[in-house]
Parts: sequence; structure tokens; C-alpha cells
Amino acid sequence: MLNKKMLESFKNVLIERRAALLSQAAKTLEESCDGSSPKGGDFADIASQESNRTLKLRLRDREQKLLAKIDKALAKIDKGVYGICERCGGDISLERLRARPVATLCIACKQDQESEEV
Repeated sequence: MLNKKMLESFKNVLIERRAALLSQAAKTLEESCDGSSPKGGDFADIASQESNRTLKLRLRDREQKLLAKIDKALAKIDKGVYGICERCGGDISLERLRARPVATLCIACKQDQESEEV
């Protein structure tokens, strides 16, 4: 079970990560909406520029999903259920939460989930 100091620490980590993601997303949006289209050059240059733009947008999509997980983790902190496995109801280890603050499953349940997916 996490004490108040630990919960506050995780909350701060999550808030900082959320702010960083939002800042990066705003920067990407600025870059993609600056009115510029692929700069001249040959077809290979244009294709490369479009490929880079597509990759950035895909990364931002993944970050959107992470933002949702962060919001969910922050809500769990507020509700007093952060660090509790959604599958078995046991505690998620401190080490796991430090490595992945948005974790919703303990190691054993995550391993079970992954083996079910194979």
C-alpha cells in the first residue's frame, strides 16, 4: 500500500509527464499547421518529408493514448485506488509503478494477460 508521500510523488511525476506530452503535441501541431507544404525538391525529398510528418503524427497518436492513461492514473490517485491491480485487486509493486506509473496490472496479471494474447 502506498503512503501519502508516495502518492504525491507519483502524482507529481504523472502531472509533469502530462505537461511534457501536451507541450510536445502543441509543438507538433504548430509545425504541421504552419501553412507549409513539402518544400520543393525531387519526389524522393517530398516523399521523405511526408514520411517524417506521418511518423510524427503517429507518435502523437501514441502519446494521446498515454495521456488518457495518465489521466486515468491521476483519477485513481484522487479516488484512493492507485496502485491496486485491476484484475486481482492486489497491490502493484512499487518497482513496477516507478518503471511504469500508469500500470493498471501487477506483474503476475500482466504476464497472464500477455500470455493470453499469444
